[in-house]
Amino acid sequence: MSELQTQLASDTWITATWDEYIQIIENPAYEKAKGYYHNGQMRIEIYALGHDHACDNTIIAFAVNLFCTIKGIPAKGLTNCTYRKTGFKEAQPDVSYYIGENADVIPYGTSIINLDIYQPPDLVIEVANTSLADDQGEKRLLYEDLGVKEYWILNVQNVQVMAFAIENQGSRRITESQVLPGLAISLLNDALRRTRQINQSQVGAWLLTQFQQ
Repeated sequence: MSELQTQLASDTWITATWDEYIQIIENPAYEKAKGYYHNGQMRIEIYALGHDHACDNTIIAFAVNLFCTIKGIPAKGLTNCTYRKTGFKEAQPDVSYYIGENADVIPYGTSIINLDIYQPPDLVIEVANTSLADDQGEKRLLYEDLGVKEYWILNVQNVQVMAFAIENQGSRRITESQVLPGLAISLLNDALRRTRQINQSQVGAWLLTQFQQ
């Protein structure tokens, strides 16, 4: 294993040029990997995602989709979509959303979303099972720099969503979504806790009653 491969296997941010990053992320060996680039460093996530990460990812996306459907909020959700500002930044969040008047700005036929052409998503969600420190740190700075409006970190271990409003390249904790008005973060936390006791269909039925109030 080469020194670079060893560094990549450690699943940390490593210093690299943009061209080095592109060479890695376009390598067929990393076809299923997630890539991030920020401040002259890259992070390639190549670990397998397990049950807990996948389950929480599914229920949080369902909750957002259901809320938007019931409240009549236009939205487009994207899973593991790549956002690229060529030469400078790239991110591949677990889930992201274009909301309201932005719901239809990305046309079908688009592959990587070029942020030199299109605006960044309104909401980005990262599911943190083993990556919490990074999601709170470097990735949070990355999304601040990209100009995302809102950033959620789903802490699998603590069964908690931490939500941040982003403005002026900074972020602050919030208890209610700014891009989805009326959606309390505490309600999402309650839904997550319920998934530890009952199945997702039952949690979905409970969310339906909450959102219809």
